[in-house]
Amino acid sequence: MATIDEDLAQMERDIRQLKIEYDMFFGGGRKRPPTEVEWRIELLVKRYSERGGEMKFGQRFRFNNLTQTYAKYKDVFRKRMAKREEGKVDRHFGAAAKAIEAERARAHAQAPAETAEAQPPTQPVTAPSEQKFFRVAFTEPEREEEKVAQLYQAFVEAKRHAGEATEKVTLAGFNEFVRKTTKDLQIKKNCRDVEYVVETVDGQVKLKALVKS
Repeated sequence: MATIDEDLAQMERDIRQLKIEYDMFFGGGRKRPPTEVEWRIELLVKRYSERGGEMKFGQRFRFNNLTQTYAKYKDVFRKRMAKREEGKVDRHFGAAAKAIEAERARAHAQAPAETAEAQPPTQPVTAPSEQKFFRVAFTEPEREEEKVAQLYQAFVEAKRHAGEATEKVTLAGFNEFVRKTTKDLQIKKNCRDVEYVVETVDGQVKLKALVKS
């Protein structure tokens, strides 16, 4: 059974994940809102609201901050959902899309050193209209969740733009793929950073892992 500190850490990760996935949902990058993540957070909020006496002062302080952040996000999501249902949808991809555009601008100036073909798990992504390349490097993917989400979104968007199926691609599976591939290459090639490139070649989307020296 998880400890209080472990549950609070999971709650913090889930709140970050919820924001990322809601941004993708409102931007058109996923079909349904992230109800599973929201359900997990609600369970922890209910559990520790009823067991507050079991927490130390520092744990209660952290829990209260997390619940306040979650409540703030829920209010924002509720308003955006109402706006969406009224037909007033903002078609953008938030911070992830801005990062994609920035990476595209410098992608052509970079040349990969050593490449390892990566076959990621199939999951849904949305692609910018004329996207050909997207690059991002990782040192510790488990601590770089926003960058993983950006890579995921770029990969899925590219596949959709190319007319490839994305129904089985999930952010959770993609996250695990990036984490495992990065660690494997770091050990095998004795490197610090692993760069991932999403590219479309002859109408086919590829995801490559590049070892950075």
